[in-house]
Amino acid sequence: VQLQASGGGLVQAGGSLRLSCAASGKIWSINTFGWYRQAPGKQRELVADIITGGSTNYAGSAKGRFTISRNNARRTVYLQMNSLKPEDTAVYYCFASGITDRSTLRPFGTWGQGTQVTVSS
Repeated sequence: VQLQASGGGLVQAGGSLRLSCAASGKIWSINTFGWYRQAPGKQRELVADIITGGSTNYAGSAKGRFTISRNNARRTVYLQMNSLKPEDTAVYYCFASGITDRSTLRPFGTWGQGTQVTVSS
């Protein structure tokens, strides 16, 4: 299973960006999609995740500004980021977990390659 993230870039404070992450490979189901971020010198932290039924979970810093969504047919997760702040600057990673094969129920957990988000003040 591979994840391809895109949509990062440089934006001024108060601006918006939309990240996308598409999954490919042998996949029967994706249970959880998530976005994490890692700023220089800091640990990777959860930004938001979304499960199969559509329930979402956000870090406190993301609530009210970021929206996570998924398109199951396209095996894609999105992160709409509004009202961006300089402290949102980080490498953003997508994550997916699920089942690769219906007959064996073999699980997977995979990280994308990361996309840089830089917010200037």
